[in-house]
Amino acid sequence: MEVEQGLPVPQRYWAIVVIALGITLAVLDGAIANVALPTIARDLRASASASIWIVNAYQLSITISLLPLASLGDRIGYRRIYMAGLALFTLASLGCALANSLPALALVRVAQGFGAAGIMSVNTALVRAIYPANMLGRGVAINAMVVAIASAVGPTVASAILSVASWPWLFAINVPIGIAAVIGAGRALPTNPGHDAPYDLLSAVMNAVVFGLLIFTIDGLGHGEASVWLIVQTLCLILVGYVFVRRQLTRTAPLLPIDLLKIPVFALSIATSVCSFCAQMLAYVSLPFLFQSVFGFDQVETGLLITPWPFAIIFAAPLAGVLSDRYSAGVLGGIGLLALTLGLALLATVGAHPSAFDIAWRMALCGAGFGMFQSPNNRQMLAAAPRERSGGASGMLGTARLTGQTVGAALVALIFGLSPERGPMLALVVAAAVAGLASVVSLMRLRTPSAVK
Repeated sequence: MEVEQGLPVPQRYWAIVVIALGITLAVLDGAIANVALPTIARDLRASASASIWIVNAYQLSITISLLPLASLGDRIGYRRIYMAGLALFTLASLGCALANSLPALALVRVAQGFGAAGIMSVNTALVRAIYPANMLGRGVAINAMVVAIASAVGPTVASAILSVASWPWLFAINVPIGIAAVIGAGRALPTNPGHDAPYDLLSAVMNAVVFGLLIFTIDGLGHGEASVWLIVQTLCLILVGYVFVRRQLTRTAPLLPIDLLKIPVFALSIATSVCSFCAQMLAYVSLPFLFQSVFGFDQVETGLLITPWPFAIIFAAPLAGVLSDRYSAGVLGGIGLLALTLGLALLATVGAHPSAFDIAWRMALCGAGFGMFQSPNNRQMLAAAPRERSGGASGMLGTARLTGQTVGAALVALIFGLSPERGPMLALVVAAAVAGLASVVSLMRLRTPSAVK
């Protein structure tokens, strides 16, 4: 079986089902925990501020382990990392369901995050192995569509479960699905040869320190942490980051894929991804405040008003994926991000008393633009990397997304702190500006000779 030609039908279909199950579990668990935080805090007799660690522990462990696990996948095989991640995630989900204190739940959420990182780190690398080269865009689009659906239904699923059962069932429901996914992965996922180069454990530790410090520093800036601590964290980040990067420059297959960043189209695609996800998070965090505090909609109406964005992605992503097998990601991404910029600008200037329809079509425009960008951008990142470095490319894809989202959330906190009353509108203006920058960066790929058509 030639990996370059993808998997034969019907194994290809079974493999993509397994991929979809895994990424759905990882994305859903990030979304449903947010909805359940008040309930969990009350049942475990924890403060609201302390309960945030249920979310932070999960996100932090994913961020610090994505690149190390992607690099390990290049060495020992993406299938092994994916299956180990699925198994750990499933076992940790059972631990979350049985946890009877906040520290215990946060600790198991760390393990669950490492499992999710195993799933996410090699997710798109496996998509590249599953599909033949001329259909890669379709495979990436299906992946993006699954992520969008999971994000869209996450709050609804959480609310539905909490209406009939206690919060531990939010995690317990993962167990049978995870077991089925592990069994399916063993039967359907392809293998890659890997290589026997020694694993750079020191770089993995330094990577965790760098990205951990980056998240804490950005989060502290957004939430008004003491200046002394911010300065200390920033200095440590610069020092460790400098040593880390210098170390990566001496490696033939570095954990932080600096070799891939030397490919102009890959570097521009990463920059486009960071900017676009920053704009998305600026909007996602600020819009509920805008709808409820400024426009006076209730929680149910707010959820319905946000829905057009992810649902537009569901329709735009497959179309963009098919088009990305024929047309440049620079053009498709530039057009999509221009639509996102326009949608955000229209939301920021919608007026004081908009109707639900006025908001809904603007949200749909944002989602369609984001969906038009995401699939071609991800496809180009994968296609620009050598096949034996697919794990590194996949890890950078996830890292770019998480970095952009972290920066976006911190910017919202900073804007709200500077201007509490006009914060939501200002955040949308900043989001539109960042999306416009992302569009410019995307179009710059047209000038790179290595751009993939």
